[in-house]
Amino acid sequence: MTHERSPVDRRQFLITSSVLSGVAAGLAGQANAADANQTTPSFNLHFAPHPGMFGAHAGANVLDQIKFAADQGFTAWEQNGLPNESPQMQEKIGDTLRERNMKMGVFVAFASFDEPVFAASGKDQHTEVLKQIRAAIDIAKRVGAMWFTVVPGSVDQQTASTQQWNRYGGARLAPGYQLANTIELLRRCAEILEPHGLIMVLEPLNWYANHGGVFLQRSDQAYAICKAVDSPSCKILFDIYHQQITEGNLIPNIERCWDEIGYFQAGDNPGRKEPGTGEINYGNVFQKIHDKSKETGRDFIVGMEHGKSKPGKEGEVALIEAYRRVNPGA
Repeated sequence: MTHERSPVDRRQFLITSSVLSGVAAGLAGQANAADANQTTPSFNLHFAPHPGMFGAHAGANVLDQIKFAADQGFTAWEQNGLPNESPQMQEKIGDTLRERNMKMGVFVAFASFDEPVFAASGKDQHTEVLKQIRAAIDIAKRVGAMWFTVVPGSVDQQTASTQQWNRYGGARLAPGYQLANTIELLRRCAEILEPHGLIMVLEPLNWYANHGGVFLQRSDQAYAICKAVDSPSCKILFDIYHQQITEGNLIPNIERCWDEIGYFQAGDNPGRKEPGTGEINYGNVFQKIHDKSKETGRDFIVGMEHGKSKPGKEGEVALIEAYRRVNPGA
């Protein structure tokens, strides 16, 4: 007995067929790029997978994973650990992205989570920050990146060890001084980046599930800092997962911060897995980003900085299907 599928069933059937078709083409990193791109539509936002996300289908080689992601309709790539790759591998990644017409998302240029690198007045640490910012310029050129992440460390607390006490100058600073120190160092970073047209994106992180004690927590705080730095090379990385935990009110805060946001990252909460596994209405959030982007003429990458709810190939297919369901304008 045959029956007509409902519109919802038909759409799910087409989504699954498209995903499985791309999966078959991408096995062991041997996907036929031209054929896959003819049958698999691109997403309407620049969703950016990261290394390991499609390892079960594409294998361990990051270049094959990039090609596989392109075959599934993804138009960007994100790789936090890119500085750990050799310069030769960085160039290969950049070449592969250009061949597949994909954008390079963020990598981590500098990140500290438990020391007051920016908030305190440790001059040696400031020198190290500026050194890593300069090194990030060459990495960005090799891969064709425009953005990279900066996590400015912890709040300045009463330090626990003599070594930290000496490094950061003793007693805890009042919050206003910590803010001033952070802004000053970010301005120095921005001066280095501006001639190259590169952008550091500052990532507020939550205290409650992942990164207790970090200096930068809230979107309004990041917005005020970027306004004070006053540079096109200093913007916000609005991580939707972290901001759901810290403050919620996602769409209004995205609206208020819009002109200082340079980049987005996603992950559902709780669990930090693909959209649809937690409480965030990613369909509405992504639609807001899509509509606002068209309205303002700004183009954003959305880094997929999360895990998968299921292991192996099944989990990879489920992840792709999840992003198809929240693909704005589809």
